[in-house]
Amino acid sequence: MVPRDLLAGLTVTTELKERQNPEIKEMPKGLQALISRAGKFRSLPPIHLWDPEFCGDLDMQIKRDGSWFYMGTPIQREALVNLFATVLKREEDGKYYLVTPVEKIGLTVEDAPFVAVEMDVHVLEGEQVITLRTNCGDVVEAGPDNPIRFIQEEAGGGLKPYVLVRGRLEALFSRPLVHELAAYLEERDEPGGPVVGVESHGVFFVVDTVENLGL
Repeated sequence: MVPRDLLAGLTVTTELKERQNPEIKEMPKGLQALISRAGKFRSLPPIHLWDPEFCGDLDMQIKRDGSWFYMGTPIQREALVNLFATVLKREEDGKYYLVTPVEKIGLTVEDAPFVAVEMDVHVLEGEQVITLRTNCGDVVEAGPDNPIRFIQEEAGGGLKPYVLVRGRLEALFSRPLVHELAAYLEERDEPGGPVVGVESHGVFFVVDTVENLGL
């Protein structure tokens, strides 16, 4: 078992902070219709079936810590953020959009659109399963359909773990989860040499080689 402090230097996000709720103004009509239903339901609309025209970019950002900003002001209303998250899409070019049946609107994402804030690890039918919950209420089990990946930052040399939530949308592990995840890392021998990783649903997700990690 790899020591808990192995990932102590990883660069990760912080938890969401409470902020003031902005007055939502001048949003496209399709988003206004969504806003009117915020808090009434939590389901995933069939955005893969929608092919609206691109309407331009909106002054909206998703920060590294998972917080949403509109016109420079944080959106505090949780129900509204969760609703926007259900119509969030990332296309092959890596750009992010909010999609309604009649509109496709660009927005900026600093890192990943979601943050993984809670983790459960259990054994199911002899296999270790890692279940994660995001700040927007998505619950996923890491595995073949929802892989975990690790990237190394250019500055500082830290690693950041992500899990695929749906489509091309990922969640960055929050600071507490990075330390939790470190407890489940293990070393395995591979043809190219020993590696360190974590297993879920029968898939071993490699962090890096033992040599590169300096172990």
